Amino acid sequence: MPFRLHGRDPATGLDCVGVVAAAFAACGTRPHVPHGYGLRNRSVGALLELAGAAGLADASGEDAVGDILLVRPGPAQHHLLVALSGERYVHAHAGLRRVVIQPGPLPWPVERRWRLAAKETR
Repeated sequence: MPFRLHGRDPATGLDCVGVVAAAFAACGTRPHVPHGYGLRNRSVGALLELAGAAGLADASGEDAVGDILLVRPGPAQHHLLVALSGERYVHAHAGLRRVVIQPGPLPWPVERRWRLAAKETR
């Protein structure tokens, strides 16, 4: 599928936020997603709000299927990936202009890792 900045429809293209939104939609959840960002951003506040509003919690340890990772590919660049396993990730690659599966280990520093928060049962 193609890359498109601010893309939210897999048929016309996704960016990294769109990939995460599509993953949530596949699970039956539609979180509010940020708009108005560029390929380079000094602040990741909108991404942090997305994580909290979507019911994600900070995670540590090994990557688990479905984890959302916030990485830093370069100065003022932040990027989201979805873990398919500990060694494979799906993300929107702006340089290749398409959504790809990236083998691990990741070449970028991981700044945050989130996973769905456990729901309380009564």
